[in-house]
Amino acid sequence: MEPRDYRPEPDSHRGRVIVVTGAGDGIGRAVALALARQGATVGLLGRTPRKLEATYDSIVQAGGPQPALLPFNLETATAAGYDELHAALEREFGRVDGLAHIAGILGDASPIDHYDVPTWCRVLHVNLTAAFLLTQSLLPLLRLSEDACVLFTSSGVGRRGRAYLGAYAVSKFGLEGLMQVLAHECEGTTKIRANSLNPGPVRTAMRLKLYPAEDRSVLPEPEAVTGPFLFLLGPASRGINGQAFDAR
Repeated sequence: MEPRDYRPEPDSHRGRVIVVTGAGDGIGRAVALALARQGATVGLLGRTPRKLEATYDSIVQAGGPQPALLPFNLETATAAGYDELHAALEREFGRVDGLAHIAGILGDASPIDHYDVPTWCRVLHVNLTAAFLLTQSLLPLLRLSEDACVLFTSSGVGRRGRAYLGAYAVSKFGLEGLMQVLAHECEGTTKIRANSLNPGPVRTAMRLKLYPAEDRSVLPEPEAVTGPFLFLLGPASRGINGQAFDAR
């Protein structure tokens, strides 16, 4: 089955514990809400408590399982911060069944010869290095699951580079490589699978920043691409490992 064709059965993710980064808005929020509707307990990870609390309230008001608030700044987090996050999830849930890397920043739209070096480093850290650090931190909890998955959110420009998207495109290429390495390491030795998903153009704040003059009415809302995320974060994708998918 292609992820884009997936239509979940009711309670398809019940009992699963899934951490979603960038859960305060955009695609991350939409995926967190969709997972909760399917019965998952969601760890809401993001840097803005106010936004996370709004997602939390929406889940609770809709009757979903009580989520966990995980305020966490991927740009500034220290090794101690990752250790504390691991300890909190272990204490609260005892394991993690899924990790959805959705948070990311755009950086500058600039040619390579003029790209601001500190911005380059910041984008690579938030989008790629922090994904590595978070994955590494949570792998012991993922190994305790009977059916675990790590999902990296990719981009079309992370599979074919595009001018002026410098650090963002390179960070997405890096995520594809990280996914492939992790998938190969986990294959046959753990019950963890790793895949990537390109959601395509979606009506988000990041997209607006990049294309301010674009006709946003032709773009799908984040809710329209949650199905493939649910597929790759749930039991329906069991046995699929090391693959790069498109949501549309």
